[in-house]
Amino acid sequence: MIDASTILAGPLCCQILGDFGADVVKVEHPLHGDNLRGHGHQHDGVPLWWKEVGRNKRTVGLDLSDPAGAEVFTRLAATADVVVENFRPGTLERWGIGPERLHEVNPGLVLLRLTGFGQTGPYASRPGFGTLAEAMSGFAHMTGEADGPPTLPAFGLADSITGIAGVAAVLTALRHREVGGGTGQVIDLSILEPMMTAVGPAPTVYHHAGIVPTRHGNRSTNNAPRNTYRTRDGSWVAISTSAQQIAERVMRLVGHPEVIEEPWFQSGAGRYSHVDQLDDYVGSWIAERDRDEVLRAFTEANAAIAPVYDAKDIVEDPHIRQTGMLTEVPDEDLGSVLMHNVMWRMSETPGSIKFTGRRPGEHTDQLLIDELGLSAEDVAALREKGVVK
Repeated sequence: MIDASTILAGPLCCQILGDFGADVVKVEHPLHGDNLRGHGHQHDGVPLWWKEVGRNKRTVGLDLSDPAGAEVFTRLAATADVVVENFRPGTLERWGIGPERLHEVNPGLVLLRLTGFGQTGPYASRPGFGTLAEAMSGFAHMTGEADGPPTLPAFGLADSITGIAGVAAVLTALRHREVGGGTGQVIDLSILEPMMTAVGPAPTVYHHAGIVPTRHGNRSTNNAPRNTYRTRDGSWVAISTSAQQIAERVMRLVGHPEVIEEPWFQSGAGRYSHVDQLDDYVGSWIAERDRDEVLRAFTEANAAIAPVYDAKDIVEDPHIRQTGMLTEVPDEDLGSVLMHNVMWRMSETPGSIKFTGRRPGEHTDQLLIDELGLSAEDVAALREKGVVK
């Protein structure tokens, strides 16, 4: 498959598929590369985020806007099962490598087109980024304290959700190709739609009930108590009581079993109608104890709780390390890189990280000369013109 996308949804989609065996070719502009290489922290000048998102991908520098580069891309696409791109609508067509041309050379190709707002509609030509989707999906409106401003996430939430959705879309299309006659197709996936889905049924609630949901901080309007609470030693914990039995266990633990018999306590919505009371009971009990004591007591009571982790906590957590959620991968620049492991475990096809993100154009000669059959002289001429790296 070909990853011709940049920050972040497309590259993440291809990273996940590469983890489970896809031979991913990362196509980047020969001068600029994927902008993700310049995002986030670096160590000794080496971009750390790229090492993870670029893993299991062979890299080739290729200027798709140049006719010679577009022709090389067409030859690559002719050998691929999947192409992932996130240029603005019409860009591939302008370069002569739109869906019609790609399906002409490869009728079975699955083309995933990732954009901010989709291939059609009034906003199709607008620049699209995850931040905009987080704003327009209702997420920012729903996030933050009731008397505070709308709040954006401090990480690429919308892009990440869309990248995972892209994996599902690609696999669905490949399954159709397998059982539906061998034909490829075009997938139109915007960043906005998966984010809207993740936010939940607010449009449905508004349409049928005329209610516009608002911010409630860390509380949930679906159940209570559900919040973050500060312990005596200054740590934070989060609890959830989505299940009725869990809610009952929590209230017994914090010394208020009498509320369990109240009629309003028998549903999540009913408990939320008394959220201040329940939060006060739980918060007061937690505030009188250190974090370890709180966690131990909740665990012994079989009630749901988790500490609020920072990155250091994640790295040092014994469950995360022992189950392999994080793993160290050998790296040509840094010796090894600690990163997230493959996202799910499969008994027959477990997936693997073969290598970390590579340098720009590291596999250009291998791909163009050894696999596509271009001559070394032709590649050298393209490199001299700046078409390839």
